[in-house]
Amino acid sequence: MLLRKTVLVVSLATAALLASAGTATAATPTTPAATAPAATAAFAAAAAANPVIVVGGLSGVAVAYEPIAARLRADGYRTFIYQLPGLGLGDIPTSARAFAGFVEQVRASTGAATADLVAHSEGGLVSRYYLKRLGGTASIGRYVSLGTPQYGTYVANIVAFLGLGSCAGVVACQQMTIGSAFLADLNAGDDTPGSVRYTTVRTLQDELVRPTGNAAVNDGATNVLIQAYCPLRVVGHLGLVLDGTAYTIVRGALTDGPVRPNCLAV
Repeated sequence: MLLRKTVLVVSLATAALLASAGTATAATPTTPAATAPAATAAFAAAAAANPVIVVGGLSGVAVAYEPIAARLRADGYRTFIYQLPGLGLGDIPTSARAFAGFVEQVRASTGAATADLVAHSEGGLVSRYYLKRLGGTASIGRYVSLGTPQYGTYVANIVAFLGLGSCAGVVACQQMTIGSAFLADLNAGDDTPGSVRYTTVRTLQDELVRPTGNAAVNDGATNVLIQAYCPLRVVGHLGLVLDGTAYTIVRGALTDGPVRPNCLAV
């Protein structure tokens, strides 16, 4: 019980910290500023590749995803951040419908036929609903999730377990509980529809996705457990968008490369 209470406190404190970090929103996307002219061949290839949309998670303000967005931009990717409506506290399908409009804005502003997604936590569920239920597979080339509770998490159930109501009235939390009607619908049938290349990234130290195996999907996805390659690497839930090793997995997925995490990356 003490451990469960501790996890709850940590998760709520984390959400509060992110919510207070800023009030940035997902505005109409604009093409990122041009980089130095002496670009390498790899940089030039990235610049010509699909634009990348970083999809935030529950209580994740846009500024919290600037570190990973900056890495992507430094590698030459046209990168955009999508902050979930209402910080992701509401209905996930509703968030997915709003996200569908943002994807179309990115495609229109860049002239790209398809975009790639790098989605953290709840953002991965919003993105998967868009792909599976809203016809998004025609607009997306690659899907990479970071610590997404694809099959739910006991941490979402913990509020009800402690007698504090059903996720304290947070709809998205209710939908991310193991066995929810939302997840039953999302995970019915093919986990990886369309020609999209699916990659999931998870970590054994994830405080908010339990069991951590629930961050993987079936049906041909590339599911990467960081510690299977880097046993000594300690990466938490929020660390997945900050950690250098996790980023090397993301970068490889965006180029359809083999899974070769750099365990010493910073």
